[in-house]
This record gives sequence, structure tokens and C-alpha cells, in this order.
Amino acid sequence: MPNIAMVLKEEISRLARKEVRRQTQALRKASGQYRKDIAGMKRRLFDLQRKVNPLQKQVLKSTPSPAATADSSVRFTAKGLRSQRQRLGLSAADYGKLVGVTGQTIYSWEHETARPRKGQLARIASLRHLGKREALAQLQQLTRRTRKKSR
Repeated sequence: MPNIAMVLKEEISRLARKEVRRQTQALRKASGQYRKDIAGMKRRLFDLQRKVNPLQKQVLKSTPSPAATADSSVRFTAKGLRSQRQRLGLSAADYGKLVGVTGQTIYSWEHETARPRKGQLARIASLRHLGKREALAQLQQLTRRTRKKSR
């Protein structure tokens, strides 16, 4: 005669397996459906990408953006900015007035804790071809304008 504890243990484990199977069946069905949905979305994404890629190439070939060509030629390096400012013999505050920012911003750019925005890059690029006299003349014009506005 089998041991009652053994029979009881086997019956409990059988019922537990049956209950676990019943509860996980809904999760299995849901995860299977999710896998199907994900596979369908991946197929649609692949098809859309295949359709978009030739269109992107066509658009890029037909109309080169003037802003993109202008921005790509303007490079910024902190060392270059520092040497340009020193070549002009200007303080960071004075150079900042020419660019339209504060002296602290120029200091941050030179020490690579910040980078100039696109509009500021364009202004920096326009100052590259200035000599000392021209830079001082522009600076004097700016200070005159600010004095007139403050009166």
C-alpha cells in the first residue's frame, strides 16, 4: 500500500501544475499575438523604408539646401576663436560685443564648455576677414549706438 503522504504530495503537485498551466495559457496566447503583431509591424516598417529611401535620394539630389552648404563650410574650434581674438587684440568682452554675445560666453567657447549656435557661427565667420583697424571701427560704432540708445 502506497504511503498516504506520497499520494497526497503527488496529487497536490498535479493540481498545482494544472492550475499553473491554466493561468499561463492566457499569457501565452497574448504573447504569441504580440509576436505576430510585432512581426507585422517590422514588415510594414521595412516596406515603408524601402519606399522612402529612393525618395530621399531624389530630394537630396534635386535641391541642395543653401543653409546646409553654408553651415558645412563654417567650422568652429576653440583654439581658432582664441587666436582670432588675440590677433585682433581684443578682450573677450569686446569680441563678444562684435559677435553679439557677452564676454563670459566668449570665455566659455574658448574653454570648450559651450559651443556657439548657427547664427553665432555665421557672425564669427564674418569676423574672420577683419583686420585690427576694421574690428576697432566696428566696435566703436557699436559702442556709439549703445550710448545713443541709453540716452
